[in-house]
Amino acid sequence: MQKTFAIIKPDAVAAGNAGNILALIEKSGFKVLAMRMQRLSRAEAEGFYAVHKERPFFGELVEFMTEGPVVLLALEREDAVAKWREVMGATDPAKADEGTVRKLYGTNVGRNASHGSDSPENAAIELAWFFRASELS
Repeated sequence: MQKTFAIIKPDAVAAGNAGNILALIEKSGFKVLAMRMQRLSRAEAEGFYAVHKERPFFGELVEFMTEGPVVLLALEREDAVAKWREVMGATDPAKADEGTVRKLYGTNVGRNASHGSDSPENAAIELAWFFRASELS
């Protein structure tokens, strides 16, 4: 079994789609190990997305991720990282496959409803950013 990290972003929460996304997560065979709704502070968003600090979209990303509550998730299943990325769909909702989170609930590349770890290594880092080890067992 593998763990991954997911965020239901502020756009999806504000639109009332968090429950629909959670249902899709469970339907896709994931076990929810930990879940919390939280409004990210500027410092939390800047730290979490620090890898993008030099990118032109960094400021806009931080503003977006702090505009309202998000749902933070620790998920588990076989091949969790790849499977969650498949369930999320392409970053651009217009290019995402039918039935994926981003196709169903995303608006554009910047407001695409969900985040997911891109590797097992990053999943471990991202999970530790928001959850204590005792919450993940």
